[in-house]
Amino acid sequence: MTNLEKLPVTVITGFLGSGKTTLISRLMRNPGGRRLAVVVNEFGDVGVDGEILKGCAIPDCPAENIVELANGCICCTVADEFIPTIEALMALDPRPDHILIETSGLALPKPLLKAFDWPDIRSRITVDGVIALADAEAVAAGRFAPNVAAVDRQRQADDSIDHETPLSEVFEDQIACADLILLTKPDLAGPEGVARARALIAAESPRPIPMIEVAEGIVDPRVILGLGAAAEDDIKARPSHHDGAEDHEHDDFDSVVIDIPELSDPADLVARITDLANRRNILRVKGYAAVRGKPMRLLVQAVGARVRHQYDRPWQQGEDRRGRLVVIAEHDDIDEPALRAILAPERAAAE
Repeated sequence: MTNLEKLPVTVITGFLGSGKTTLISRLMRNPGGRRLAVVVNEFGDVGVDGEILKGCAIPDCPAENIVELANGCICCTVADEFIPTIEALMALDPRPDHILIETSGLALPKPLLKAFDWPDIRSRITVDGVIALADAEAVAAGRFAPNVAAVDRQRQADDSIDHETPLSEVFEDQIACADLILLTKPDLAGPEGVARARALIAAESPRPIPMIEVAEGIVDPRVILGLGAAAEDDIKARPSHHDGAEDHEHDDFDSVVIDIPELSDPADLVARITDLANRRNILRVKGYAAVRGKPMRLLVQAVGARVRHQYDRPWQQGEDRRGRLVVIAEHDDIDEPALRAILAPERAAAE
């Protein structure tokens, strides 16, 4: 049994665009009577998810309980950032009942679990559970499963193609570390797609792991909080592709920040992002934009060619109405001049 005096932490992992921020914002609004705190680990130096969540703050999870760490993977900055952040949250008055940690979509969860063995916190905190979100539509399409027929055909057609891509390893490590898997976007996948996603994940899982469907982050908090998994004591049951390594590498992925001028029409930016996804192997685009004549800031989130945008808050007085987008891709696919030419052609031409 987990020591009830320990503060429970839920680690929420999942690939880019799987719905982690949506899930956490829902939990913040419906915490099941718990006072929550949230740690957001962004990839890149422009915080998007943290600001989204702070906009959802309520008395049970006020803005001061939401901390954003954007200076690298939290499991690589344990002493400098992660431990001080956890200690600061534990020192809040009133103290949170539960901490949620949203990892970067590119993060490996197992090294983070090892961080909870740090002497300063291991007797005071426990990993209540690891929740992995998987985009059912993407999984059903075989994008992260190395043994799907399409990938196998490619491998047989060209012996130089390695089916074990960095993306598949990240996905498999997230699944292997999980206590519960949430299949997101089931409406886009459809019943057959969800069934296929379940089968593919089960085939890759090192042990039986419960899976439930979740649309738009709506789930009873009793289902995912209070698991009592004490995952930090169960690390050996959570295999990783990186077991035995001294540390894990993030060199497979990179990000670049693109400043974009004020827009006359959001549809133009959506078209540019779609064009970018069609031309290059881009994993994620997220950030903000200013629209001429609009007092509200435009929030932009894209996974591949699937682009979502909405006005999230007014521009603050004196705030620079400058649009900024974070583009995340595998290292070899980051070509900053080419990205700027597509997303901000006017600015690229001026430079």
